[in-house]
Amino acid sequence: MTGDVLLDVQDLETEYRAFGGSRVIKAVDGVSFTLEAGQTIGLVGESGCGKTTTCLSIMRLLPAGARVTGGRVLLEGRDLAQLSDREMQHVRGNEIGMILQDPMASLNPLFTLYDQVREPAYHHRGLRGGALRERVLSLLGSVRIPSPEVRMREYPHQMSGGMRQRIAGAIALSAAPKVIIADEPTTSLDVTIQAQYLDLLKSLQRDTGVGLIFVTHDLGIVAKMCDDVMVMYAGRTVEHGPVRQVFGQARHPYADALLRSVPKMGSKEPLFRIDGQPPNLADLPPGCAFEPRCPHAITECAQAVPPLLEVGPGHTSACIRSVELAAAGAAAPGADGGEA
Repeated sequence: MTGDVLLDVQDLETEYRAFGGSRVIKAVDGVSFTLEAGQTIGLVGESGCGKTTTCLSIMRLLPAGARVTGGRVLLEGRDLAQLSDREMQHVRGNEIGMILQDPMASLNPLFTLYDQVREPAYHHRGLRGGALRERVLSLLGSVRIPSPEVRMREYPHQMSGGMRQRIAGAIALSAAPKVIIADEPTTSLDVTIQAQYLDLLKSLQRDTGVGLIFVTHDLGIVAKMCDDVMVMYAGRTVEHGPVRQVFGQARHPYADALLRSVPKMGSKEPLFRIDGQPPNLADLPPGCAFEPRCPHAITECAQAVPPLLEVGPGHTSACIRSVELAAAGAAAPGADGGEA
């Protein structure tokens, strides 16, 4: 991508304190990435790997007992950690929008669609009267809500699941933010509606140039939607790079295993699985967190946390055997995952 850098996340660290503060869980450990105007980056990994916590850390919406302990989040050069709560309220919805996984959890059942879609434009853009009404109608039209003049007077329970998710998208776009964080927004949608929704997001991105962070478990969505992908494991980035490079030849054994796990149409091969369980974040091993589950692990893997090393243009991997395994073809089957 060649757009201006909108968001620059540098060595982000976030921890939770459990059991009355006696136990520390590092949920995000040294995560870094940049997001440019018009770019989409996908965050993938097993549940609990830190994807959502990374997003909540950016938005400063962490739950009680969690806090950012290191790193910086720069929005067009401004360090969000240095902003007051009032200044951060202006950032949320205005400069960074968020689409949540469950629209019924983010839509208020007591307010009409008009009241909810208009709110960011009312508070952040100062629109009133006819201009505000036109903005709402335009947004509802842009997310393909039929008969917006009628629908805007209705309530969330009167909408289908797909329409509610599109309404959540309209709210995120209401104040024309520069960045949108979409946290698994297609999980509750059927396949047909999901495809329509993804096409809609891409269309809106082309029209507005918004930068998009897309959190998902679905590697097929990453292949369709994203320019770059960041694979997370146990709170750390294990592979990061352009989608074509990562899907063409994953250079970390965990990223490769994720791609192998994607079901393939017409294949009679048994479904690949990753043996073992993710590690306890409160008791991580001293070396690579994936080492106990890795078929390519050697003694050195258990001794120190591997750094992210450049393995290609804009492509990094946190595996000390990346070059060796790539040369031997051990990580090459990830190319099949790109067809997901």
